[in-house]
Amino acid sequence: MSSHTEQSAVTVLGLGPMGRALAGAFLDAGVRTTVWNRTPGRGGDLVARGAAEARSPEEAVAASALTVVCVVNSDAVDAVVRRGAVTDALKGRTVVNLSADVPARARTTAAWADEHGVGYLDGAIMTPTTTIGTPDAVFLYSGPEELYREHRPVLEALGGAHTHLGEDVGRAAAYDIALLDIFWTAMAGYAHALAVAGAEGVSAAELAPFAKGIGAILPPIFEQFAADVDGGGFSGEANPITSALSTIDHIIDTSEAHGIDARVMRAVEDMARRVVERGHGTSGFMRIMEVMSSRRS
Repeated sequence: MSSHTEQSAVTVLGLGPMGRALAGAFLDAGVRTTVWNRTPGRGGDLVARGAAEARSPEEAVAASALTVVCVVNSDAVDAVVRRGAVTDALKGRTVVNLSADVPARARTTAAWADEHGVGYLDGAIMTPTTTIGTPDAVFLYSGPEELYREHRPVLEALGGAHTHLGEDVGRAAAYDIALLDIFWTAMAGYAHALAVAGAEGVSAAELAPFAKGIGAILPPIFEQFAADVDGGGFSGEANPITSALSTIDHIIDTSEAHGIDARVMRAVEDMARRVVERGHGTSGFMRIMEVMSSRRS
């Protein structure tokens, strides 16, 4: 337990599963922790571990120079902190908002904070509750670097990796949205794959080891595709989009033969065909970005 955490204090607003994990990690690191939740009664075990439970949000934020907010979305953040007494209590203090929402909301909240003399950092938690307080946790932040440097010693009590992404306060949310896009699109693809496999008599348990193999080949592919996209090359030397179309058609045909919804894959097929129709049949799959985005079309 380091001396700087022993001498520090933090307030946690929101005691859902993630908020409770955050508060618990602060307590474990020796940080003096005050908690508050809209629904009373969720802080009992945290109090037993040494947390102070505030009677109101204004009392909670007044207890610490740093307040960490972790609630369901920006509407819930606004409902707690953008109220007269709470706003007044926050003046001259810092809010780190770890609630998930879109980049535009991060920027409007930051504008409100600036108007009222409140320091503001937006953030994203990229790992589940079980990682909080361990080396596996991943936190992203954006906003004033000076504020990040000031409060990083306390934030590091949460464990894992902490990365400041820049002064644009919307960048953490932008990363969060993009990374969640990868996750949930992959989960939808996995659900569809299990449905197709099951229709062909292959159980989920039988497929899983081979699905893990597909997952393992993705990291270097991500890096190569990122280089292609940033360089504008969209190389299809190893696997042109026409080849991808052939396998996509096989997925659609097999799915629909079993009565399995293939609309997601049909949307992918449509975008890939539009790339070919534009004369880019030798390009790589990532050129579908040009038909996804109005900025590129």
